Amino acid sequence: MINIGVIGSGGIISKHIRHLEDRTDVGITALCDVDPDRIQATKETYFEDKTVNGYATPEDMYNSETLEAVIITTPHTLHYGQAVQALEADCHVFLEKPMTTSSKDALQLAAKAEEQGKVVAVGYNTASRPVFQYLREQIRNKTWGSLEMVTGFLSQNWMTMTTGLWRQDPVLSGGGQAYDSGAHILNSLLWSVESEPETVFAFTDNKDCAVDINSVMSIRFANGVLANITISGNCVSDGGHMAFIFEQALVEIDGWGGSWIKVHAKDQPETPEIDIPEVFPIINFVETIQGKTQVAASTKNGINHSLLMDGIYASARTGKPVNPAALQG
Repeated sequence: MINIGVIGSGGIISKHIRHLEDRTDVGITALCDVDPDRIQATKETYFEDKTVNGYATPEDMYNSETLEAVIITTPHTLHYGQAVQALEADCHVFLEKPMTTSSKDALQLAAKAEEQGKVVAVGYNTASRPVFQYLREQIRNKTWGSLEMVTGFLSQNWMTMTTGLWRQDPVLSGGGQAYDSGAHILNSLLWSVESEPETVFAFTDNKDCAVDINSVMSIRFANGVLANITISGNCVSDGGHMAFIFEQALVEIDGWGGSWIKVHAKDQPETPEIDIPEVFPIINFVETIQGKTQVAASTKNGINHSLLMDGIYASARTGKPVNPAALQG
């Protein structure tokens, strides 16, 4: 039995609870949150017939519980410190995106996980979606020749929805829409291309907020793929679209939710048959701990995402293209 503790018992944890509730080989046994009312609400909603203890601090939880793993769903800038603390408490770690809010922290966290021999997984949706698993397989196999370019956009009424929340406080969020909902389309790009961002040129617009609301970025990856992504946080309509441009095909895909795919290639149906099961990120995490599979979105994904975000903000600040790895000094 894998006993799991939760740090941050807000709304997002409900998704993971639902995915785990029918399993007998794993269970959530402890909740940690700075707000005792949130702990109580989560216990009443999901754990009425189970013993789940509540704690105000991670230290209290680790001192009182025997845990094999933790799920961290706190504000972004808290992820690194809480993940390191969990590793030192001998726990595997599942982090909601982003893994960290700096590439320096991402690299140190990856090294710490390797040193401790623990699994660290990041809760990106892309890795669980059959259409993206199919797409990445075709990229790896060069089914349509080499992938050359990617373009995409994501839009959301994010500025209005997050007014007054921690997501617009840079001390807790580490950034704005690009680091929040934008992380989904950016990881769709990074997870599929499987290469480090080598050069980034970006513009951001805060719309008089403390964090970025709108952003556009151009990226050259180390493997030569070129990409351009637009992220809007001030649009009344939610939307998301990506196009992967190959030598011999164009593939359009839902870059946010991974709900559909269209292939434009000679002698190929527009909607391919995809016989790949969806494995939710938290289930993949558990089964990796059990030795049944490999982590889908690993610390490598977290490192590349943090490198890209460092590059986006540095380029927007300086008005020049940057090499994210060089920002490490």
